Order: sequence, then C-alpha cells, then structure tokens
Amino acid sequence: MKDIGHYLQAGTRENTRRSYQSAIEHFEVTWGGFLPATGDNILRYMVDHADTLSSSTLKQRLAALAQWHITQGFPDPTKTPTVRQVLKGIRTLHPAQTKQAAPLQLQHLEQAIQWLNREAERAQKSGDLASLLRSRRDAALLLVGFWRGFRSDELCRLKVEHIQAEAGAGMSLFLPQSKGDRENLGTTHYVPALKCLCPVQAYLDWISAAGIVRGAAFCRLDRWGHLGRDALHPGSLISLLRHILQRADIPSELYTSHSLRRGFATWATANGWDLKALMTYVGWKDIKSAMRYIDPTISFGGLAAKPTLELNAGANAAASVSLASACRG
Repeated sequence: MKDIGHYLQAGTRENTRRSYQSAIEHFEVTWGGFLPATGDNILRYMVDHADTLSSSTLKQRLAALAQWHITQGFPDPTKTPTVRQVLKGIRTLHPAQTKQAAPLQLQHLEQAIQWLNREAERAQKSGDLASLLRSRRDAALLLVGFWRGFRSDELCRLKVEHIQAEAGAGMSLFLPQSKGDRENLGTTHYVPALKCLCPVQAYLDWISAAGIVRGAAFCRLDRWGHLGRDALHPGSLISLLRHILQRADIPSELYTSHSLRRGFATWATANGWDLKALMTYVGWKDIKSAMRYIDPTISFGGLAAKPTLELNAGANAAASVSLASACRG
C-alpha cells in the first residue's frame, strides 16, 4: 500500500513546508503555546509579538497555524473576526516600510562580468583550475539569473539535463516546480543569445570547463575546485553575489539575490517592455507582485532642482544605451 503522507508532502512546496514548520515551532517551543489552540491563544500570541514581528510575518505564522489545524481535523482558530481586527490594528499601530532589494544596475552587471572574465583568463594562463571554475560558474549564475529574472531557489534547482543551449541561438530551461506553477506541471523558460553579456555562452563556458553532464547546473565548489554533488543553497546566494561584486569593486551592501530579478524587471521596463510581456516572461500571475519589482521612470522635467538625478529605471536605460554601443563596437 502506498504511503498517502508521501504524496501529501509532495503536494506542498519545500520552502512552504520549511516556513510552516518553523512557524509551528515558534508557537509551541519559543512562545510556549499548545496545539490545538483556541482563538484566545492566537490573540495572545499575536499581541505578544505585535512589536517584534512584522505584520507580514504574523500573517505567515497564522497561515501555518491554520494549516496545522485544518490538516489535523480541528477548527481553525485564526479565522475569527477578532483575529482579523487585531491584525489590522497591529498594522495600524506598528507600520513598517516594506524592504526591497535594490535592482542590480546593468553597468554593475557588466563590470562584474568583465572582472570575472579577466579572472578566468588569468586562471587559465596560470593553470589555476579552482579560480577558472569559480569564475565561469559565477558569470553564468549572474547572467542566467539576470536575463531570465529567476528567483534564487529557481536558479539553484536548475539541472543540466533540463537545459538545452545552443551558442548564438538561445537556451531553454525546464523547471519541474516553481512558485508560480501552483499545479506543479513544470515550466519551460527561454533565453535568447545576446551580442554581449550573453547568458547562453556563459552557461556553455561553465559546463564545458566543469565537464558537467547531469545534476545541479550550479553546484558547490570547494577551495581546491572540486565539484560538489549538491546545488548551491538559495540562502547562500546573497553572500555569494555580494562577494563577487565586492571583488569587482562594486558597492554591494544594498544588493541581494532578488536584485537580479528586480534588475531585469527595471531594465526591461526602461527598454519599452509592456507590463503584460514582462509578467509573461518572468512568470508573474498577479499584477501587484509585478509592481513590487518595477521602479517607474518619473520625470518632473525642468521643475526638478537636480535634473541629473535619475531613478533606477533611468540609470538602467542610460546603461543599456552605453552597453548597446559597446556591443556594436
């Protein structure tokens, strides 16, 4: 007889399972609550953490508690009108500005890739295999992540056997699961070959240098250049990106792994992509989700005290003109 629990677990995304488990542990272990909980328990839990947890985090914790009660066959204590009203009151009395990663500027991407390419050339001449592999991997990671607008977990779940790439043409990348694919039907993404900063060529250079034919497309490397079987962990991409940028002499404090996705969205908007095309390409289903990633271009014309001041979209647009000239050259 097949295990039902095995399929129930497979029906929930791994990230969701981890966050829900963490929420349950926080309620039971950290706070000392008991499950099943009553509505009063939920309210006291919310009030005790009103000034330490953001309202979005509290909502996620409530969703986890609701899911636990439903799957265990108990009434859901989080859906009472009082709980909703208290959550609204917490948002009112403890407002918090939404923190967003800065979009990676195209000129910074170009600068980082140029530095990585120089490192790869130096390593190849000196026979430094570890540095060569790391430079090739990091360049492919940045370019595929930027031009495809991938989330960090999507980048880390890419497998070589699910990618087809042809130099000068393009590449297709199949993801069996992703955040926007609620039915887990799998999604195939396409990326064209570009005249410069090409993700296709960078990927081919990486797997050729590493000799990878199966498994994680972006795997771990130790200090000696030995390839690990495991893929990079999504949580490690922030420190990896910042390390690359720092070594390329680029300010990195504001950038996170989400900066690749926001950077592409900002670049695409500045280069004339309409919202529908961008949402289709990146995989956003909800327009509110898309708008969180896009920095609009706003102009006050001659009224601006400092007309040279640009928003991120404008800066990326200027960089794209410069980059286009470099590509033609």
